[in-house]
Amino acid sequence: MERLINEIVARAKANRQRIVLPEGTEERTLKAANQVLTDGVADLIILGNPAEIEACAKEWGLGNINKATIIDPMDHPKKEEYAQLLCELRKKKGMTIEEARKLVEDPLYLGCLIIKNGDADGQLAGARNTTGNVLRPALQIIKTTPGITCVSGAMLLLTHAPEYGENGVLVMGDVAVTPVPDADQLAQIAVCTARTARAVAGLDPKVAMLSFSTKGSAKHEVVDKVVEALKKAKDLAPDIAIDGELQADAALVPSVGASKAPGSAIAGHANVLVVPSLEVGNISYKLVQRLGHAEAIGPILQGIARPVNDLSRGCSIEDVYRMIAITANQAIAAKQQ
Repeated sequence: MERLINEIVARAKANRQRIVLPEGTEERTLKAANQVLTDGVADLIILGNPAEIEACAKEWGLGNINKATIIDPMDHPKKEEYAQLLCELRKKKGMTIEEARKLVEDPLYLGCLIIKNGDADGQLAGARNTTGNVLRPALQIIKTTPGITCVSGAMLLLTHAPEYGENGVLVMGDVAVTPVPDADQLAQIAVCTARTARAVAGLDPKVAMLSFSTKGSAKHEVVDKVVEALKKAKDLAPDIAIDGELQADAALVPSVGASKAPGSAIAGHANVLVVPSLEVGNISYKLVQRLGHAEAIGPILQGIARPVNDLSRGCSIEDVYRMIAITANQAIAAKQQ
């Protein structure tokens, strides 16, 4: 498990990205940032009052914070430029320049504008802010990836079962954002989760669209949705290996896959699991995490044109460090699309 984390960090170091941290005086964020800067994992842009950030760094013994670019949302050279950009982006929604000038003082809006303007590559927040507050400016300013209208969240699962997935590594989506996706949204979630698996975990994605049915073994409208989503996902990304509908055991266990879905290249060999609803995803990953003692990393937000990730407010310093590296990996991949 540690090997994969080391690989994610190494890829970030080899192609350093500019990551914005809008919660500039949050203790775990600053301590993780200091270690990121020490290790050379990313170039950081920290938002907040410079004197307050300096005082926090001094109090907590963070000697490398001065290697970051620190931007005061209330007073910086590009404040008017970003306000004009925001006003232009939101003018169809009736935004005035006065409203835009006020919003650019909000670090979550400012961070997204820095990315939109090409001055940064990704953002990580959420140690202090709700998911809604983190996502709202991202969707208004950066918007979704071309061809994608649905934002979702993937979970990287590092299990103690090397016989499943890719040496015990699996990626599951959606576990965070869209409660009851329709067939179009589910197809997009499948494609985005596969891309996350490739960008972050370095996997050659083998995607299973999960259900309580395998290849027509049960009949229900929720199964029909998965079947329709499979067709749409194949049209959306014909380069991705994907199959369904599959029960979880048929997706993971070679003998069961061969029995229930003979001829499927995915059955028994899946490393990306796409669940039919957020309820299923959230319950599933937490059961795997607690009962199987797996390490769950994420959620990793996907579907936004440039990576904006949301931390749990209960996150650890290590969580922040890892998510900065993951955000950097996503930024690298986004530039290659």
